[in-house]
Amino acid sequence: MEYVLLIAGFVLLIKGADFFVDGSASVAQKMRISSMVIGLTVVAMGTSAPECAVSIAASFRGDNAVAISNAVGSNIFNLLIVCGVCSVIAPLHVKAGTLKKEFPISIAAAFALVALGYLGMEIGRVDGLLMIAGFVVFLVWLVRAAKREQNGQQTDGQGGKSLSAVRCFLYIVGGIAAIVAGGDLVVDSATAIAENFGLSQNLIGLTIVAMGTSLPELVTSVVAAKKGETDMAIGNVIGSCIFNILLVLGIAGAISPMEVLMENIIDVIILIGISAVTWIFAWTGKQVGRVEGAVMAAVYAVYMGYICVR
Repeated sequence: MEYVLLIAGFVLLIKGADFFVDGSASVAQKMRISSMVIGLTVVAMGTSAPECAVSIAASFRGDNAVAISNAVGSNIFNLLIVCGVCSVIAPLHVKAGTLKKEFPISIAAAFALVALGYLGMEIGRVDGLLMIAGFVVFLVWLVRAAKREQNGQQTDGQGGKSLSAVRCFLYIVGGIAAIVAGGDLVVDSATAIAENFGLSQNLIGLTIVAMGTSLPELVTSVVAAKKGETDMAIGNVIGSCIFNILLVLGIAGAISPMEVLMENIIDVIILIGISAVTWIFAWTGKQVGRVEGAVMAAVYAVYMGYICVR
């Protein structure tokens, strides 16, 4: 039954992402907002729903180590695997504005997490509220930037289905629902299969849970890249990284203070290094190419080996 549920989960993920990308791209066209902005907001928050659910549930249980490792592990997966795989499918073109604004914000958020963890070895309720406030400021700034784009310019997406307002709503909501349900099925069934093979809960949490909750980002970004919506793919990754740190961990910390282990700090430092390298890759030719994407995927395999040894 676990294998059947695993396959069903992947089907829901793939079809949900297909509808979600079509609906989001159509919204971008109708509102004359760039696919990058849609990726940074609607798509990023929608595909990050599993991380949010897992981390908040862990915080309510007082299992805060899971909340932190899930968010940080998901961000590492997003940068190395999601970006890497998408750029192998189609080179990810990154605009100069994104390189100068959103990318640095995602790195700054990771630095803030290191600072909070190192100074107090915990993310308390005040820290969590400050992180949530930071996300709200980021979102307001992004919406204002999107409004400035509404000056008669057409969306920079490369086509896609033109849907009615009702169908856009159904595609987006239905797509998110299918993505979240599919992600849950994949994580639960994969965890059960792993337990049957005798893997420890700690290893399962660092690998399967982190990767499983990031499957929506992977599938959605891959589908977006195949449809030519590369801006949406890169926007989804960057937006999810910011969302996971500032909002997901902010809410979890506000619910229950989270102890930050030295291993967590090491992983966040690794995340900062990976973010910086991805940023450098994007600066070269304003895109992440196929060779760079393959290198990023290989680096993730090395990181997984390190996690298992640790």
